[in-house]
Amino acid sequence: MKLTYLGHSALLIEEGNFKGIIDPFITGNSLCKTCIDDLSNITHVFVTHGHSDHIGDTVEIAERNKSLIITNHEIAAYLGKFKLRTHAMHIGGRTKFDFGTVKMTNALHGSGISENGNIICGGNPGGFVIDVNGKKVYHAGDTGLTYDMKLLEDEKIDVAFLPIGGNYTMDIDDAVKAADFIKAKIVVPIHYNTFGLINADPELFKSKIKLSDVIILNINESINV
Repeated sequence: MKLTYLGHSALLIEEGNFKGIIDPFITGNSLCKTCIDDLSNITHVFVTHGHSDHIGDTVEIAERNKSLIITNHEIAAYLGKFKLRTHAMHIGGRTKFDFGTVKMTNALHGSGISENGNIICGGNPGGFVIDVNGKKVYHAGDTGLTYDMKLLEDEKIDVAFLPIGGNYTMDIDDAVKAADFIKAKIVVPIHYNTFGLINADPELFKSKIKLSDVIILNINESINV
């Protein structure tokens, strides 16, 4: 499985015929070095919550690639007006797909969708445990620290992507506690340094982790697991 970090919380997952992208904040992301034209053959789009820096370019990517969008019920209903293919889930649900299984996990955050100056209900925010050919990736979405993360230890996560930027999500110290709860083989910090309020030092995060390997990915850098 190849995992490529696109900046902020955007993650590309590739394995065989499966090519999924999580929280595709491409346009307007000052750190992102990818453009929409670079994203071809995207089979699935995962959206953790409705904020613009996470729902991002979901509509355009799905339209171009005829991707299946996996998200919560409210966001799936909202995206229905664009005539896109969606699969609605909710927290705690686990579903089999042709590539493997997906479980939606709890996140402590908001999920309002901004449209023409109005806020539309985006349901509950979440994260995803995505299992492809027996390899498990956990993407926390935007969240504060929650003891529910302790339950993820039983999932035997291979790679956990955790926000560290603070202000809107966990900061470094809370993300360290989250990593201790989850006990993934590898932890990758995300959601930091995109803008001033979420500046954080990933090397400091790495120095505090004891039970997992920490890999700090540069933009467009990949790891294979």
